Amino acid sequence: MRSLERHRDVGAYALGVLDEAEAFRFEDHLMECPQCAAQVTEFGPAARQLMLYRRATPRFVHPMAHPGPRLLDRLLGELAHRHRARRRRFLYGLAASVVLAVAGPGVMVYAGHDEPAARVTAATDPGTGVWARVTTEDGDSGSRMRLEVKDASGPHTCRLVVVGRDGSEQIVSGWSVTAHDTGTTMTTAGSTMHPDEIARYDVRTTDGQRLVSLPPR
Repeated sequence: MRSLERHRDVGAYALGVLDEAEAFRFEDHLMECPQCAAQVTEFGPAARQLMLYRRATPRFVHPMAHPGPRLLDRLLGELAHRHRARRRRFLYGLAASVVLAVAGPGVMVYAGHDEPAARVTAATDPGTGVWARVTTEDGDSGSRMRLEVKDASGPHTCRLVVVGRDGSEQIVSGWSVTAHDTGTTMTTAGSTMHPDEIARYDVRTTDGQRLVSLPPR
Protein backbone atom coordinates (compact mmCIF):
# COMPACT_ATOMS: atom_id res chain seq x y z
CA MET A 1 0.00 0.00 0.00
CA ARG A 2 1.32 3.43 -0.91
CA SER A 3 2.17 6.02 1.77
CA LEU A 4 -0.76 8.27 0.79
CA GLU A 5 -3.20 5.39 1.24
CA ARG A 6 -1.68 4.69 4.67
CA HIS A 7 -2.54 8.27 5.69
CA ARG A 8 -6.12 7.76 4.51
CA ASP A 9 -6.48 4.67 6.74
CA VAL A 10 -6.12 6.66 9.97
CA GLY A 11 -9.88 7.05 10.44
CA ALA A 12 -10.61 3.40 9.69
CA TYR A 13 -7.88 2.31 12.14
CA ALA A 14 -9.12 4.63 14.92
CA LEU A 15 -12.70 3.41 14.46
CA GLY A 16 -11.60 -0.25 14.50
CA VAL A 17 -12.84 -1.25 11.04
CA LEU A 18 -9.52 -2.44 9.58
CA ASP A 19 -8.92 -6.17 9.53
CA GLU A 20 -6.12 -7.57 11.68
CA ALA A 21 -3.50 -7.62 8.92
CA GLU A 22 -4.24 -4.06 7.76
CA ALA A 23 -4.25 -2.82 11.37
CA PHE A 24 -0.85 -4.43 11.94
CA ARG A 25 0.59 -2.77 8.82
CA PHE A 26 -0.90 0.58 9.80
CA GLU A 27 0.67 0.37 13.27
CA ASP A 28 4.06 -0.06 11.57
CA HIS A 29 3.25 3.13 9.66
CA LEU A 30 2.38 4.93 12.93
CA MET A 31 5.91 4.32 14.19
CA GLU A 32 7.22 6.67 11.50
CA CYS A 33 4.33 9.13 11.11
CA PRO A 34 3.67 11.56 14.00
CA GLN A 35 0.92 13.19 11.93
CA CYS A 36 -1.15 9.99 11.77
CA ALA A 37 -0.46 9.27 15.45
CA ALA A 38 -1.89 12.66 16.38
CA GLN A 39 -4.95 12.07 14.18
CA VAL A 40 -5.58 8.67 15.80
CA THR A 41 -5.72 10.47 19.16
CA GLU A 42 -8.19 13.02 17.79
CA PHE A 43 -10.46 10.22 16.55
CA GLY A 44 -10.76 8.79 20.09
CA PRO A 45 -13.99 10.67 20.97
CA ALA A 46 -15.51 9.74 17.60
CA ALA A 47 -14.83 6.04 18.18
CA ARG A 48 -16.45 6.31 21.60
CA GLN A 49 -19.52 8.04 20.17
CA LEU A 50 -19.94 5.33 17.55
CA MET A 51 -19.74 2.70 20.29
CA LEU A 52 -22.57 4.49 22.10
CA TYR A 53 -24.52 4.63 18.81
CA ARG A 54 -24.15 0.87 18.37
CA ARG A 55 -25.38 0.22 21.92
CA ALA A 56 -28.34 2.55 21.45
CA THR A 57 -29.41 1.12 18.05
CA PRO A 58 -33.02 -0.22 18.28
CA ARG A 59 -33.47 -3.95 17.90
CA PHE A 60 -35.45 -3.60 14.70
CA VAL A 61 -32.34 -2.23 12.95
CA HIS A 62 -30.40 -4.96 11.17
CA PRO A 63 -27.33 -5.90 13.30
CA MET A 64 -25.02 -5.43 10.32
CA ALA A 65 -26.29 -1.90 9.62
CA HIS A 66 -23.63 0.81 9.68
CA PRO A 67 -24.05 4.58 10.11
CA GLY A 68 -23.87 6.34 6.73
CA PRO A 69 -21.42 9.08 5.70
CA ARG A 70 -23.82 11.89 6.64
CA LEU A 71 -24.29 10.50 10.13
CA LEU A 72 -20.53 10.15 10.52
CA ASP A 73 -20.03 13.75 9.41
CA ARG A 74 -22.63 14.96 11.91
CA LEU A 75 -21.12 12.89 14.69
CA LEU A 76 -17.60 14.12 14.00
CA GLY A 77 -18.79 17.73 13.85
CA GLU A 78 -20.73 17.38 17.09
CA LEU A 79 -17.82 15.65 18.80
CA ALA A 80 -15.41 18.39 17.77
CA HIS A 81 -17.80 21.00 19.20
CA ARG A 82 -18.22 19.08 22.47
CA HIS A 83 -14.49 18.46 22.71
CA ARG A 84 -13.79 22.21 22.46
CA ALA A 85 -16.51 23.02 25.01
CA ARG A 86 -15.26 20.41 27.50
CA ARG A 87 -11.69 21.62 27.11
CA ARG A 88 -12.81 25.20 27.85
CA ARG A 89 -14.67 24.04 30.98
CA PHE A 90 -11.61 22.08 32.11
CA LEU A 91 -9.33 25.11 31.64
CA TYR A 92 -11.80 27.41 33.41
CA GLY A 93 -11.88 25.03 36.36
CA LEU A 94 -8.09 24.86 36.42
CA ALA A 95 -7.85 28.67 36.36
CA ALA A 96 -10.36 28.93 39.23
CA SER A 97 -8.35 26.50 41.34
CA VAL A 98 -5.21 28.58 40.76
CA VAL A 99 -7.07 31.73 41.85
CA LEU A 100 -8.28 30.02 45.03
CA ALA A 101 -4.81 28.76 45.81
CA VAL A 102 -3.33 32.25 45.44
CA ALA A 103 -6.15 34.07 47.26
CA GLY A 104 -6.03 31.84 50.32
CA PRO A 105 -8.70 30.24 52.53
CA GLY A 106 -10.42 33.55 53.30
CA VAL A 107 -11.99 33.77 49.83
CA MET A 108 -15.31 32.09 49.08
CA VAL A 109 -16.44 31.55 45.49
CA TYR A 110 -20.10 30.89 44.71
CA ALA A 111 -21.01 28.41 41.98
CA GLY A 112 -24.47 27.68 40.69
CA HIS A 113 -23.88 23.90 40.95
CA ASP A 114 -21.13 21.57 42.07
CA GLU A 115 -19.04 19.99 39.32
CA PRO A 116 -17.55 16.56 40.06
CA ALA A 117 -13.96 16.89 41.21
CA ALA A 118 -11.24 15.72 38.84
CA ARG A 119 -9.28 12.67 39.96
CA VAL A 120 -5.53 12.71 39.41
CA THR A 121 -3.19 9.72 39.57
CA ALA A 122 0.49 9.51 38.63
CA ALA A 123 3.17 6.82 38.67
CA THR A 124 6.67 5.96 37.44
CA ASP A 125 7.55 2.40 36.45
CA PRO A 126 10.94 1.49 37.99
CA GLY A 127 11.71 -0.96 35.18
CA THR A 128 10.91 1.14 32.11
CA GLY A 129 11.43 4.59 33.65
CA VAL A 130 8.17 5.76 32.05
CA TRP A 131 6.19 8.37 34.02
CA ALA A 132 2.52 9.10 33.44
CA ARG A 133 -0.26 11.16 34.97
CA VAL A 134 -3.99 10.78 34.26
CA THR A 135 -6.59 13.40 35.17
CA THR A 136 -10.12 11.98 35.02
CA GLU A 137 -13.49 13.74 35.17
CA ASP A 138 -16.84 12.00 35.52
CA GLY A 139 -19.50 12.67 32.85
CA ASP A 140 -23.04 11.65 32.02
CA SER A 141 -21.99 8.79 29.74
CA GLY A 142 -18.55 7.90 31.09
CA SER A 143 -15.21 9.57 31.85
CA ARG A 144 -13.12 12.30 30.25
CA MET A 145 -9.35 12.00 30.63
CA ARG A 146 -6.17 13.95 30.07
CA LEU A 147 -2.95 11.93 29.84
CA GLU A 148 0.61 13.21 30.26
CA VAL A 149 3.51 10.85 29.55
CA LYS A 150 7.31 11.08 29.71
CA ASP A 151 8.78 8.14 27.85
CA ALA A 152 12.40 7.88 26.71
CA SER A 153 12.19 4.15 25.94
CA GLY A 154 11.07 4.55 22.28
CA PRO A 155 10.76 4.28 19.42
CA HIS A 156 7.34 2.63 19.60
CA THR A 157 3.62 3.29 19.30
CA CYS A 158 1.69 3.42 22.56
CA ARG A 159 -1.88 3.12 23.77
CA LEU A 160 -3.74 4.19 26.89
CA VAL A 161 -5.80 1.22 28.05
CA VAL A 162 -8.54 1.64 30.67
CA VAL A 163 -9.07 -1.57 32.66
CA GLY A 164 -12.43 -1.97 34.38
CA ARG A 165 -13.11 -3.57 37.75
CA ASP A 166 -14.96 -6.30 35.84
CA GLY A 167 -11.81 -7.11 33.86
CA SER A 168 -12.94 -5.42 30.63
CA GLU A 169 -10.49 -3.23 28.70
CA GLN A 170 -10.91 -0.18 26.46
CA ILE A 171 -8.22 1.37 24.24
CA VAL A 172 -8.99 5.08 24.49
CA SER A 173 -5.96 6.81 22.96
CA GLY A 174 -2.81 6.21 20.90
CA TRP A 175 0.41 8.04 20.04
CA SER A 176 3.97 7.49 18.82
CA VAL A 177 7.22 7.94 20.75
CA THR A 178 10.48 8.66 18.96
CA ALA A 179 13.90 7.43 20.06
CA HIS A 180 15.34 9.23 23.11
CA ASP A 181 12.25 11.42 23.45
CA THR A 182 12.72 13.67 26.52
CA GLY A 183 9.53 15.70 26.12
CA THR A 184 6.07 15.26 27.60
CA THR A 185 3.30 13.81 25.43
CA MET A 186 -0.18 15.13 26.23
CA THR A 187 -3.45 13.73 24.87
CA THR A 188 -7.14 13.64 25.74
CA ALA A 189 -9.43 10.63 25.69
CA GLY A 190 -12.85 9.38 26.71
CA SER A 191 -14.19 6.12 28.12
CA THR A 192 -17.68 4.71 28.61
CA MET A 193 -16.55 3.65 32.10
CA HIS A 194 -17.19 6.00 35.01
CA PRO A 195 -14.25 6.65 37.40
CA ASP A 196 -15.67 4.32 40.05
CA GLU A 197 -15.74 1.49 37.48
CA ILE A 198 -12.03 1.82 36.59
CA ALA A 199 -9.49 -0.51 38.21
CA ARG A 200 -6.37 0.98 36.62
CA TYR A 201 -4.89 2.80 33.64
CA ASP A 202 -2.17 1.07 31.57
CA VAL A 203 0.25 2.67 29.11
CA ARG A 204 1.21 -0.14 26.73
CA THR A 205 3.01 -0.55 23.44
CA THR A 206 1.02 -1.93 20.51
CA ASP A 207 2.72 -5.31 20.98
CA GLY A 208 1.36 -5.54 24.54
CA GLN A 209 4.33 -4.45 26.66
CA ARG A 210 3.12 -2.54 29.72
CA LEU A 211 5.24 0.58 30.25
CA VAL A 212 3.50 1.93 33.35
CA SER A 213 0.33 1.15 35.30
CA LEU A 214 -1.62 3.73 37.31
CA PRO A 215 -4.21 2.86 39.97
CA PRO A 216 -7.16 5.27 40.25
CA ARG A 217 -7.38 7.80 43.09
